[in-house]
Amino acid sequence: MSEDKTEISSKEAWGGGVSPVKTSYGKQMMWFFLVSDALTFGALLTALGFMKHRFADVWPLCENVFYHFPGTHAHLPLIYVALMTFILIVSSVTMVLAVEAGHRLDKKGVIKWLAATVVGGLFFLTSQAWEWDTFIKGNEAQSTAFLLPSDNENIAHLRFSDDHFVFNEDGLGKPVELAIQAINSGEASLELANKSYASKAVAIKFLENNAQQIQGANLKRNEYGLPLYANFFFCITGFHGFHVFSGVLFNLIILVQVMKGTYDKRGHFEMIEKTGLYWHFIDLVWVFVFTFFYLI
Repeated sequence: MSEDKTEISSKEAWGGGVSPVKTSYGKQMMWFFLVSDALTFGALLTALGFMKHRFADVWPLCENVFYHFPGTHAHLPLIYVALMTFILIVSSVTMVLAVEAGHRLDKKGVIKWLAATVVGGLFFLTSQAWEWDTFIKGNEAQSTAFLLPSDNENIAHLRFSDDHFVFNEDGLGKPVELAIQAINSGEASLELANKSYASKAVAIKFLENNAQQIQGANLKRNEYGLPLYANFFFCITGFHGFHVFSGVLFNLIILVQVMKGTYDKRGHFEMIEKTGLYWHFIDLVWVFVFTFFYLI
C-alpha cells in the first residue's frame, strides 16, 4: 500500500498567504485582542471578589444602593440595572441577525439589524450615565455616612472591634446613630492620637458635635460605605462603558459604510463579523459584571 508523498515546494510552504486555521487574519487579531481584554476584566473582577470577601462585614448591598428608576421615586432594587442588562443582551441578538444578513448579502437586513444594535447600545450608555449621575449625587432624603474632621490633632480614628476596619477622615459607611450605638455596646471606640481611647461619653459627644454627613460619592468617600466600593464601581463600569461607547462608534461607522455600498463593492460583509465578535464580548463581560458586582 503506497503512501501519498506529494511534495510541497519551499515557496508554497514559506511564501505566506497560507493560514494555519480557516479564518481571516483580521478575525484572528480580533480574537487575540479579546483574549487580552478578557484578562484585564478578569483581573478587575478577581480583585473585586477579594475585596468583597475581605470587607464582607461592611461591603454595601447593591440592592440598597441601586434602587432608583427614572421618572419615579419608587424603591425598585436593581430593576433598572436588570433592564439595562436585558437591552444589552437583546442588542447582541440583533448583532447576530446583522451578521446573518451579511452572509446572505442582504444589505437592507444588515442596515436594519445593525441600526437596532446601535440603538440598544445608546440606550445602555445613556442609562449608565444616568446611573453614574444618581450614584454621585446620592440619596437626597438621607445620607448614610459621616466624616470625622481631619483638622483635630487629638483624634486618630474610630476603630471597630473587628480591628480590620479603621475609619478616619476618609469616611465611615454607617449612619452616625449606628456608630454611637456601636460605641455604647463596646463594638467601637474612638482612638486618640496618643494611642489611648476616649471614654464612651467623650466619644459620643465628639461624634454628635463634629461628625459631618456625607451625601453621594466620589473616589475618596461615599455615603454607601467603603471608598473601595465607589472606586470599583467607577473603574469597572467606566471601563466597560468605554468599550460599549467604542462598540457603538464602530457600528455607526460600519452602518454608514454599508449604506454607502462599501461592502457591496468588496462582495462580502466580513467587517460586520469582526465588530460582531467585539460586541458579543462586551455583552458577555457585562453579564459577569452584573453577576459579580451587583448580585453576589
